[in-house]
Formats: sequence, C-alpha cells, structure tokens
Amino acid sequence: MSSMPSRTLPSGDELPIVGYGTWDSSGEDLRDGLRTALDAGYTHIDTAEGYQNEDTIGEVIAEYDRDDLFLTSKVLPSNLHYEDVLESLSASLDRLGTDYLDLYLIHWPNPTISLRETFQALERAYDDGLIRNVGVSNFTPYQLRFAQKVADVPIAANQIEFHPWYFQEDHLEFCDEHDIVVEASAPLARAEFLDDPLVTEPADAYGVSPAQIVLKWAVEKGVVVLPKSSDPDHIESNIDLFDWDLDADTVARLDGVDRMENVYMIDLDDEVYGIPS
Repeated sequence: MSSMPSRTLPSGDELPIVGYGTWDSSGEDLRDGLRTALDAGYTHIDTAEGYQNEDTIGEVIAEYDRDDLFLTSKVLPSNLHYEDVLESLSASLDRLGTDYLDLYLIHWPNPTISLRETFQALERAYDDGLIRNVGVSNFTPYQLRFAQKVADVPIAANQIEFHPWYFQEDHLEFCDEHDIVVEASAPLARAEFLDDPLVTEPADAYGVSPAQIVLKWAVEKGVVVLPKSSDPDHIESNIDLFDWDLDADTVARLDGVDRMENVYMIDLDDEVYGIPS
C-alpha cells in the first residue's frame, strides 16, 4: 500500500485524505473497527459530541500514540453560545482522553445563535491550544462567506455530504478558491447507490470494490473522505486507493451523474441535533 496523501491546512498541519468515520457506531463494533483501522494505517479519526461515542474512541486511542493521530470532533448546533462551545469542547476532550483536538468543527449552522459569538469561543480555544484547527460542517458557500467575515482564525475545512449522486461541484470550487478543505461525510452515500452500474462496472474492470471506485473519485478531487465500516475487509480496502488511478472516461461518467440525491439532513426537532425553540 502506498503512503497516504494529505491536505495541508492553513496551520501547516497535514490532514490525511482518508479518515475513519464513526457516525452511528458504538460499543464493540466501534472498538473492533477502530482498532482494525488504526492497525491498517488509518491515523485520521472523525467523531462528534452528537455521535455519543467519544468515550469509546477515547478508550481505544489510549492504546496508541496520540501524536500519530489526527483527531476531529464537532460541537452540536444547540451548543454554539460562547460558554456552551467551551463546555462542549472540554467535555469532548475529557471523553476522548486528550488535551487537544487537531480539528474542531461547528457541526451544523444555527441561525438563532450569533456566528460571531461562536467563533469568538473557537478562537479562544485555538489561542489556548485546545484546538489546532477550526472548521465547519454542513455550511453552504453563502454561510461560509459569513463565517469568513466574522472569524479571526482561518476556516480550515467544511465537512459536507459529497459523492457522485450529490456532487456539489460549485461548493468544491468555492472551497478550493478559499483554501478550505472539503471533507466528505457519507462519501459512499451510506451504501445506497453502490449497486449502480456506474460504479459496479469500473469496479469489475479494476478488480476493486464499488466503494473504492467512489472513494477514489473523491480523493482524486482533493476531497478528504470519511468512510464508515465495521467490516475488517472493507476497512482495509477503503484505504487502499493510492497505487492506481481512475481512467478519464470513468471520472467523466461519475462527474456527469445528473442527480442531486442527498442521504441525510438535520431534523430541527431531533433531541440530539435539533435547535431548541
């Protein structure tokens, strides 16, 4: 397996282009999957306070060298007031058993709370060394422009849904122009389209999995992907992307999928992610 490429953040830190996604993962499945991933060569772990699994991740990463890991977490949209951000961050650090995060994201925008106030808290945490990089998640380019106006630290990343069936090309172009890394949450569209001939046919031709075709399509665009799996074979194959290239015809066909089918969206009334009235 070739060494993994990375994206350089404004801080100079290197963000590995494949991370281990942990959404909707817990207990022994998460423990076993994460250990498999770390032993296979993953160093980038993505979680969030809303995933309610930071304590389990903390148990596992205590067995590894923290300095070798790139660890991301996120603050819930209901916790974006100044003191709430700092309290959420402190709780995440405690659960993860670390004294800093490599990247801390606003999980979803919340129009009921001042973005300036949120970034003031993030900047304090950044200045105090609790977070090395600041970013957002699920922000549109329009919302990103507002964030750039009020942030005194660079916005390093925006984690969004991104896959061939939800190819946010204009969003990617905006982020590239502004030195913001796009991270793909649900990069496999939660497996909803992996039986599409657009990916099964090239997968057969290349002798790889349909998931590898989709992930390769994204990483060739410089997008950081966060596939989630508890299957050891899938975990290992999802990182095996760097000693082969997609042909131009396959890329063009995947680029040309004329569908915008997102597989997730926040529920404003959800007890975890919702925004209180």
